[in-house]
Amino acid sequence: MISAGEFRNGVTFELDGQVFQIVEFQHVKPGKGAAFVRTKLKNAITGATVERTFNPTDKMQNAVIERKDMQYMYNDGELYYFMDTETFDQIPLNKETVGDALKFVKEEVVVKILSYKENVFGIEPPYFVELKITQTEPGFKGDTATGATKPATLETGATVKVPLFVNEGEVVKIDTRTGDYMERA
Repeated sequence: MISAGEFRNGVTFELDGQVFQIVEFQHVKPGKGAAFVRTKLKNAITGATVERTFNPTDKMQNAVIERKDMQYMYNDGELYYFMDTETFDQIPLNKETVGDALKFVKEEVVVKILSYKENVFGIEPPYFVELKITQTEPGFKGDTATGATKPATLETGATVKVPLFVNEGEVVKIDTRTGDYMERA
C-alpha cells in the first residue's frame, strides 16, 4: 500500500480497478483548509491521462508493471511474434496490443514487453534505433542555411523528417519516443 503523501513521479498503483502511473504530482498546503495532493495520472494500459486530487492519507494498492526483454521475431500479417531471450519461449501479440510501437523496430531487435498480472498490454521499443534510409529526394547544394528538412522512408516503412544533406542508403539514428532524426550513424 502507498499513501498519497508518498507519491513520486513514475509510481504505479491501482485505483478503481485501473492501473495508473504518476506523471506529475504537487503537495498543496493552502492557507485555509486541509492539505491535498494534486496529480496528473496516466492510465498504464490505455494511455489516457487524467487529473485528480487526493487527501495525503488516502491509501492505494501498489501495482507492479513487469518489463521483460524479448526479441521481436516476425509478423505474419495478423500477429507479431516475440521470443524470450532466456527461455526461448515465443508469444504472439495482436495489432491492437502492439499499436505503433514497432514503427521503428526491425526484426531481431530486443524490446520490452509490458505486462500487469500476466496480461501483456504494451511494448516499449529501445529509445534509439539505427535504420537505413530506403527512399528520399536528393538534397541541393546550398540548401543548408535554413535547417530545412525533407521526408525520408526508413527500412521499416516509417517516414521521418531528415536534414537535406542526408541521402538515400545512409544509416541514421532515430529517437523512437518522438520519431525524430538524431544523427547519421
